[in-house]
Amino acid sequence: MDTNRISPNLTKLLLERNFVEMKAELSAMPPADAVEAMDELSAVEQAVLFRLLPTDQAAEMFEYLPLESQEKLLHAMGNEEAAKILDAMAPDDRTALLEELPTHVCARLVDCLSPKERLVALKLLDYPEESIGRLMTSEYLSIRDSWTASQVLDHIRNYGSDRETLNVLYVVDRGGRLLDDVRIREILLCPLDKKVSELRDGIFTALHATDDQETAVDAFRKYDRTVLPVVDRHGGLVGIVTVDDVLDVAEQEATEDIQKIGGMEQLDEPYMDISLGLLIRKRATWLIVLFLGEMLTATAMAHFETSISKAVVLAMFVPLIISSGGNSGSQAATLIIRAMAIGEVRLKDWWRVMHREILSGLTLGLILAAIGMVRIALWSMFSNAYGEHWPLVALTVGVSLIGVVLWGTLSGSMLPFLLKRLGLDPATSSAPFVATLVDVTGLIIYFAVAGVILHGTLL
Repeated sequence: MDTNRISPNLTKLLLERNFVEMKAELSAMPPADAVEAMDELSAVEQAVLFRLLPTDQAAEMFEYLPLESQEKLLHAMGNEEAAKILDAMAPDDRTALLEELPTHVCARLVDCLSPKERLVALKLLDYPEESIGRLMTSEYLSIRDSWTASQVLDHIRNYGSDRETLNVLYVVDRGGRLLDDVRIREILLCPLDKKVSELRDGIFTALHATDDQETAVDAFRKYDRTVLPVVDRHGGLVGIVTVDDVLDVAEQEATEDIQKIGGMEQLDEPYMDISLGLLIRKRATWLIVLFLGEMLTATAMAHFETSISKAVVLAMFVPLIISSGGNSGSQAATLIIRAMAIGEVRLKDWWRVMHREILSGLTLGLILAAIGMVRIALWSMFSNAYGEHWPLVALTVGVSLIGVVLWGTLSGSMLPFLLKRLGLDPATSSAPFVATLVDVTGLIIYFAVAGVILHGTLL
């Protein structure tokens, strides 16, 4: 815990476990800072403090807790206290928590909710997992075409206090079908007798409740909005999604991609909370796959045993060749996976990407080849380590580097496209996987080039 952000008095109260005084101290802090200040308390102690706080404040602070901490706190509370907090939570935050709980715990807590909130919770939980319906909240304001600005403002005063946001109001017909959205500033700045129908332009963007949550991330990024409406298959307005929830999804998706790119299964819990056994299992699977793949490298080396025995100098450059190809492939894979994730590159762009990567691979290969050949030439001026045919050895290494780096770049950039075309996650083409693939093929390229250039001399 960062005690620099906490008052000395609160630090003292934390050590003394003086919950009554802590209540007053925390009430004067922003909820996010208050939650951070409570981090050193156990779940039981946090439960005691939450019971002392007003329900609205407790619910607001509860929403800032990580899901794992929320679960522990609920277990430490009784059904009645937990139900009060869940009842006051925003529906989208409550849904995110409930879907993480065991089924029997989720059912018990839902039963403890008020009838109104129970209906909302069950409706949101009824949507498919990872769908936009799980993210949305029903706390929005809808208005009618025939209302005047004065009537809209009266409506806001009467019903706006408990809404998620008032930045945008949604125009619906009598059947609840979404017609348009109107920004609050337009209502505030227009004459009071002006009707909503005169403010509408008919241009709006809506999400579909059953779409994947990644669709929401793309939509918020594309349209640069802080809130978007959610409709059902009939066009009826069923909720809204706010940018804070979408940012959580974007962070989660980015974390999953980074973990996969690193060559492991995605972790379902924070690193410090996941058990050691599960952490090992998540990492071991890919390590075993990569290890078995690297065994092919040994097989390839065995295949070229005769060439190595005739020209031992070739073995000295094996790590240099395969690591250069693996590094270039890992770079390309990481760039393309990330570009796909943020929508910079689409499946139809594969040919343009291939063209760019061919040029990049050739240029990078030439740079590394030049450095490698100069290094061999300089070393041969002071040593006989590479023998009398060192110019041919340098040429072999140079040409091999061009070929291997080009192949690595193409493999790393095209593999994500292939996986996406097959309906798989492009992030599965992790950097270690690409490096392993290029290691094996890089050896074949290296010894094939050596067989041509060194034929009649060393081979």
